[in-house]
Amino acid sequence: MESKTYAIIIGAGIAGLTCALELARQGKTVHIIDAQDESQVGGLARWAFGGMALVGTPEQKRNGIKDTPQIALKDWHSFANFSEQDEYPKQWAEFYVNHCYQDVYCYLKELGIKFLPAVNWVERGLFSPGNSLPRYHVIWGTSLELVKLVLKALKPFQDSQQVTFEFDCKALQLIEDDGKIVGCTVQKQGQNLRELFSANVVVATGGFTGNLQKVRGNWPKHWSPAPNNLLNGTHPSSDGAMHDEIARHGGRLTHLDKMWNYAAGIPHPTPHFEGHGLSLIPCKSALWLDYQGRRIGPDPLVTGFDTNYLCQRMADQEKGYAWHVLNWKIASKEFAVSGAEHNVMIRDKKFLTFVKETVFGNHRFINEMANTSDHFIVADTVAQLCEKMNALTGEQDLDLAVLQQTLDDYDEVLARPESQWNDDQIRHIEHARKWKADKLRTCKPHPIQAKKHGPLIAIKVALISRKSLGGIQTNLNSQVMADSKQAINGLYAIGEAAGFGGGGASGARSLEGTFLSGCILTAQQAARAIATNE
Repeated sequence: MESKTYAIIIGAGIAGLTCALELARQGKTVHIIDAQDESQVGGLARWAFGGMALVGTPEQKRNGIKDTPQIALKDWHSFANFSEQDEYPKQWAEFYVNHCYQDVYCYLKELGIKFLPAVNWVERGLFSPGNSLPRYHVIWGTSLELVKLVLKALKPFQDSQQVTFEFDCKALQLIEDDGKIVGCTVQKQGQNLRELFSANVVVATGGFTGNLQKVRGNWPKHWSPAPNNLLNGTHPSSDGAMHDEIARHGGRLTHLDKMWNYAAGIPHPTPHFEGHGLSLIPCKSALWLDYQGRRIGPDPLVTGFDTNYLCQRMADQEKGYAWHVLNWKIASKEFAVSGAEHNVMIRDKKFLTFVKETVFGNHRFINEMANTSDHFIVADTVAQLCEKMNALTGEQDLDLAVLQQTLDDYDEVLARPESQWNDDQIRHIEHARKWKADKLRTCKPHPIQAKKHGPLIAIKVALISRKSLGGIQTNLNSQVMADSKQAINGLYAIGEAAGFGGGGASGARSLEGTFLSGCILTAQQAARAIATNE
């Protein structure tokens, strides 16, 4: 039998690290195991962009935004579409809006985190209201900075051996004794199985969207089937194995069909694993076209309003992909890739270069994408663009006349006086540009084929997996709930594993930015409960 620690945490992502820090601050001993090597400590937070939905912050007040927990909860419920049975998700939603300022914003500021001064307005809602006002805050340094600062805070506890890490070590099974979870069976690469024991086991293993078989198996039944070319936007280690293990011990899994995937993925130019994709932040001014070059409709697709709807429409596409068609001017102003890896100026905190590229266009990055991704096509004429698009697919699905007519129809509207613009995409763009942060990153509407804004660009995009909105059901102490509606003694789940609280705190759709902060809140709650033996 291995020596006991007060708590075992399975998973060294941001939820696991935060829980360990808070337990250590309460004088408890913690052993953290993680299936990946030490270079990947922090998990997916190492790669995330670092946006957080926060309520009532100084940044909001400086921008004239009057936000309250009551407004945020109303928005949350509007997007979540909770049912009467969603007792725990509703509790976590209410907890989030009432505690995210003190327990996330102030907590992170004490760690040394800074946020960009601009507050972004995402997920505004399309057919149902979403964020009724801006509340998306971006960490200066991306979430990699968050990982670094939490590790820095953990360092003294590591030095004193109060907190210990074991990497390349996978938890395989939970150990149960008389209805209580008392440890787990683990295996390091190339070694025999071992048993670790503790009175408190915290599952912080993330979601299951790195396992595309599980993604397909839990795909929403009211959607078109998952496309064959679905990309992996997480990591194969996010496999959902511990979800299955908890279910084997009677734990409840809920809302697994609710996922926060993204509609515009491309293959990673230098993939870290098979099927690895990059999640694009689509340009509002780009036209979304089907495989034949016709505009997807009748409602035009525009990012920033309802990501879930974009994904649903992408699943409807006959050949599993779509085209974004735009020009260099639009791309340099609006194009971005989600995550720390491709937001170098924010990640590395190069403020002057970041401001310059925001104001004058990120030509450096557009050149990089054009040179490294075959899915990012640049051409001087529509005919050349069409030829290259067909060459990429290996088919002749795109007819030049159809593509030309699609672009001409849109450009014809923009050639008229502004008072005569009549297009829903243009209306969405103009609405977005009314908010100053979006105006900086969104072009004034102009004809795509305007020579002075060329060359033309086409991007072949497909659905990409990202986050599990559902998961292991937990109460507000982050205790795992059994089918009997009783908490399983000694077992906790936090972060994405728990659907960011309650097995699905966001419901059907996230307001965006509820993930990193949801990891922090659920981790803190678990630590409080464990430290006080609740």
